[in-house]
Amino acid sequence: MTDNNKITISAEGIKDGGMKSFKQDDDSIILITRDGDEFSAFDGKCPHAGADLGEGLRCGNRVICPWHHGTFHSTDGSLIEPVAMKGLTRYSVTRQGDHLIVDTTSNINERADNDQLADTHTIIVGGGGAGFMTANQLRHTGYGGKITLISADNKAPYNRPLLSKAFLAGQMDEGKLILGGSNWADRNNIDLRLNQRVSEILPNENAIIIENNNGDNEKQSADFLVVATGAEPKIPPFQGAELAGVYTLRSMDDAKAIKGATDNKNVVIVGTGFIGMEAAAALSQAGEAASITVVGRSARVMSNIVSEAVSNALIKLHEENGVRFVFGTGVESIDGDGSHVSGVTLSDGSTLTADVVVLGTGVAPRTEILNEVNDPDGVQVDEHLQLRDGVYALGDIAKATNQMGRMRIEHWRVALQHGMVTAGAILNDDNVNTLEERILFFWTAQYGKSLRYSGHAATPDKGILFGTPDDLDYIEYYFDDEGENTRASAASSLGRDKELIAFSELLRRGHAPTRAQINAGFDIIEQAHALSP
Repeated sequence: MTDNNKITISAEGIKDGGMKSFKQDDDSIILITRDGDEFSAFDGKCPHAGADLGEGLRCGNRVICPWHHGTFHSTDGSLIEPVAMKGLTRYSVTRQGDHLIVDTTSNINERADNDQLADTHTIIVGGGGAGFMTANQLRHTGYGGKITLISADNKAPYNRPLLSKAFLAGQMDEGKLILGGSNWADRNNIDLRLNQRVSEILPNENAIIIENNNGDNEKQSADFLVVATGAEPKIPPFQGAELAGVYTLRSMDDAKAIKGATDNKNVVIVGTGFIGMEAAAALSQAGEAASITVVGRSARVMSNIVSEAVSNALIKLHEENGVRFVFGTGVESIDGDGSHVSGVTLSDGSTLTADVVVLGTGVAPRTEILNEVNDPDGVQVDEHLQLRDGVYALGDIAKATNQMGRMRIEHWRVALQHGMVTAGAILNDDNVNTLEERILFFWTAQYGKSLRYSGHAATPDKGILFGTPDDLDYIEYYFDDEGENTRASAASSLGRDKELIAFSELLRRGHAPTRAQINAGFDIIEQAHALSP
């Protein structure tokens, strides 16, 4: 019952070391966690996308969201792991016998005083997830110095993964994509400089060169320099790639242009990876294109990520929604009338009518302004993402060491993790988990279904499958070889959220199940609880 915003909840059934959520009549959710005789109360909706956290898993002091694995501390709600970008709102709770009284008007969150490194200046180059998260974490964990965030984009930092999902499908307005909400920079005393191009980075001087619109150069120095320039789409050397009507999808402007061009038009999408599949699903859901055809060299979609069985289920889902596939062939040329695209000639000699072509052909790291210090596949950095003293490289450009070894990863959560680690390094905060203590995780949303993936596997073709991908209900564990004692290095899932969370936690702790254990009926959720401190 409720009385003046005080909610009475039964403590029965909330186990020590456990959690439980309680849905309210106004659609709000209260999450209760218990540690011994101590109870904590929180807003039970994940601040990222509103998932019921009670449907997730608690492992030790980690409360893990079922949808996108945002992770929060069970006693104070602080953020441990993105893709959420802030911690949980915490409420006052008192115990009266067998009941708990939660006061939702009493927000007892504690924000750090911004009194650390007050006389320093941090320059962040890049307004994507990594740059945003660095600035946001610095301000929310005590940094009191000046922060300048420089972006070549004409918009404040926004949620890029949603461009090829809800935004392109017409299900989400532009304003909902802005990271941190409206006026984020002003509210956090951050000097946000848009439409600014950094032409050179001088890591030995902790300095950058900004090229102004009039061609003049401006040099700026900082105590801490964070380089998060991201990636840019690869455009294959197709004849006709420069024609009007040929698009890549990376920015808000790209997504707007594609949305505006597809009404009653024949769309050809080149590429069967994330961008290609998400764009196909989103445009199908938008319902405005006359036709959608996806072209891929492989006989599968997302072939480097999921098995043939899962790939076939995704193809079936798309075909049921009107998408056509042409497999086993590449693009010979993009054809047009000299100015605008009119079709695509494939390498097998066949042709497709096309008014719009979307190239989902991968991205490359934007490292050209760091040419002196990077290798061809990214910037080599240490465990703190540091390139030189006080100079950090993160996000899509960083070749950093994680649990799976040194690699460059182009995932949204990795970019956000990099921002958290970098902020912690600048503030010399030993409580922030290193990259080696974190797990790779990403997801793709297609037709309202979310396929989620944890870890990193050399191949998806040595797996163990449970469930039925055609019914969009499965979990599949991936191994790098056929050995019985080989531990799973990754897993993907649709609809089996708790199992995937449990796998992620075991993987994070170095206890991923072996092939023999899984074949023997290993209870992964029970084991995740048992091994949590």
